[in-house]
Amino acid sequence: MRRLFAPGHPKRVSSQEQGRISVLRDNHIVPLLPACHHASPQMRQPWQGILLEQHAVAAIEIPEHEHGELCLHLQTSGDDAMEWWSGGRNSLERTSPGSMLLVPAGTRDRIRWQGASNRLLLTLSPEWMNQIAEEAGAPVPEFIMNWSLRDAALERLIADMGHQAAEGWPLGRLYADLTAAGLISQLVRRYAVHPVSPAEVQGGLPVPLLRRAMEFMTANLASDLRLEQIAGETGLSAFHFARGFRAATGATPYQYLLDQRIDRSKYLLRTRNWPVQEIAQMTGFHSPVNFVRSFRQRVGLTPGAWRKAN
Repeated sequence: MRRLFAPGHPKRVSSQEQGRISVLRDNHIVPLLPACHHASPQMRQPWQGILLEQHAVAAIEIPEHEHGELCLHLQTSGDDAMEWWSGGRNSLERTSPGSMLLVPAGTRDRIRWQGASNRLLLTLSPEWMNQIAEEAGAPVPEFIMNWSLRDAALERLIADMGHQAAEGWPLGRLYADLTAAGLISQLVRRYAVHPVSPAEVQGGLPVPLLRRAMEFMTANLASDLRLEQIAGETGLSAFHFARGFRAATGATPYQYLLDQRIDRSKYLLRTRNWPVQEIAQMTGFHSPVNFVRSFRQRVGLTPGAWRKAN
């Protein structure tokens, strides 16, 4: 079960403050892993309260340390044993791609990897999870250490976050926020000691709130919108808004925004003789490659080919 930091410790570890996934070791705050390759070194991470790192890990032992925040490891390559020590227990785990570790805040552990692997690491501060619990009338989520977690849905979410990060977040902050919301919802629903079911929005958003959100998105197509910005227009939390929007429309806010951007780009391609790259920027696609890919997926033609046909 989760244990809080003792009063003698200098402070609760916050990876967000450090800019690295950090732990408490010998009364010093240090990076969890000695060498780090950030998944997206060219761009500031899109979240508040979540930190993502990508590591190539050699055969190495990580000395005993204490986590200040919940930490998730996803192994993406490698097939060697991992030995761990925690709470007076010790075991050897055979790991492979898809293996995950779930390490709650406040735990102390030591790890030895016997071979090389590639890993995605995430830390999550408790605010988002606490918000879900508060809306559902549930206690603050607590978690138990899991050294050999297998969950295909969770694996896909973390891998997608890593892929988006490596590409510089081409789908924007709204998609990043929705992915993170999905990850946190899975965690509290399936792995909390007392599982939390996020509060349902009966019948979806009321029409006035739905219209306000849609008008806001349409007026800001060129902006890299955050989920909390859109939700703020309705007076709802990000989680409550995302669930209510989907219940009312059958689409996530990101899918709706993407459709609006494609529609606007088609209008500009048909009525303006502007370069495709400029139209991509004006409709919120900050990567021309992502604009062409998204357009072709939804329309069946590249923007240039569609312009010629229309």
